[in-house]
Amino acid sequence: MKKGFYTIMSAQFFSSLADNALFVAAVELLRLSGTGEWQRAALVPMFALFYVVLAPFVGAFADFLPKGKVMFVSNSIKVAGCLLMLFGTHPLVAYAIVGLGAAAYSPAKYGILTELLPPSQLVKANGWIEGLTIASIILGVLLGGQLVGPVLGNWLLSIDLLPAIDTGIANAPDAAIAAIIWLYVVAAVFNLFIPRTSATLQPLPASPLEMLRDFRTCNRRLWRDRLGQISLSTTTLFWGVSGNLRYIVLAWAAAALGYTTTQASSLVGVVAVGTAVGAVVASVYMRLDGATRVIPLGIAMGVLVIGMNFIDNVWVAAPFLILLGGLGGFLVVPMNALLQHRGHNLMGAGRSIAVQNFNEQACILGLGAFYTVMTKLGLSAFGAITAFGLVVAGTMWAIGRWHAYNLRHHAEEVAHLLEIARSDRH
Repeated sequence: MKKGFYTIMSAQFFSSLADNALFVAAVELLRLSGTGEWQRAALVPMFALFYVVLAPFVGAFADFLPKGKVMFVSNSIKVAGCLLMLFGTHPLVAYAIVGLGAAAYSPAKYGILTELLPPSQLVKANGWIEGLTIASIILGVLLGGQLVGPVLGNWLLSIDLLPAIDTGIANAPDAAIAAIIWLYVVAAVFNLFIPRTSATLQPLPASPLEMLRDFRTCNRRLWRDRLGQISLSTTTLFWGVSGNLRYIVLAWAAAALGYTTTQASSLVGVVAVGTAVGAVVASVYMRLDGATRVIPLGIAMGVLVIGMNFIDNVWVAAPFLILLGGLGGFLVVPMNALLQHRGHNLMGAGRSIAVQNFNEQACILGLGAFYTVMTKLGLSAFGAITAFGLVVAGTMWAIGRWHAYNLRHHAEEVAHLLEIARSDRH
């Protein structure tokens, strides 16, 4: 890998570590304040909100400035969101601000890979960065669970760095959020050392309306591409379901196993362990031009999600969740790389990732809103798991039929696009 890739990975690790630890701290903060479960479930769609609203603008912004600088600014926004949560802003509002920082961060994080590396290294690079991201999810969720737990939580509360100032930190979630801010600071320091690539910076469109038109054109272009549409629909579904499963596993562990937030956070980490293994295996054995062969794994993943309803023993749950995560990791890495490759060929890297984020986060937002409303109306965690599993299996089957149609009716075009994927030319 080229110089600078490992700096990017380090920045991504600490930023993602903080994101996931903050999610658990926010869940516990809402629980302690006595709010309904639907508000805890709403954290997921609130985080996705600005990904959707600002998608037409963040991609152009990521292509306008050096991507390391964009990542630094984005981490600063995340710190601001933490401070708002710490000093009394409603956790749903403050977490949405953190999501704003994440929305600006993502196009730069993934876009710089296509600027730094040739297509032949994209699957491997995605395997590494997704594997590391998932490792940060594991450690972040576990860290968040421990920070709000009785041991580390009480220890953090006992530390008084500013005895002359009343910071308002009165419980374990508050202390956890204060500690998490420092993880974002570490990520920001790594951002400062990300190298500037030789990619040409692209000017911002003249007006917001022009940016909206530009984004609409890019979105349409990617959905009309015979390989882009397949990879985009797959990753959109995967992240839509995975983003919400992070909370659903917490709710399921409480309902099926009687776990606390700290205990349940370990099972979210178990899913991420499997995803990391699947991502690394995919990075070793999968090639860019063979990415569409993983579609059947998505159907299997949906069936396994439904199978969670029949588990009430942690010794069965752990290997089952590892397998579920492994299938997801092996599915998403080659599809994500193919999507980045097609997007980079069709438009700027930042714009391509913004289109991807818009679709994926819109799916998270939609499914999260559905789950939140159903929870408020009394839907159990078991019912939500069944619904999500059916959505995954059914939609992945439809995507497979779509790709088969393209192979029959647009064989020459698909063959040409696959030939491009086999080479190192853009």
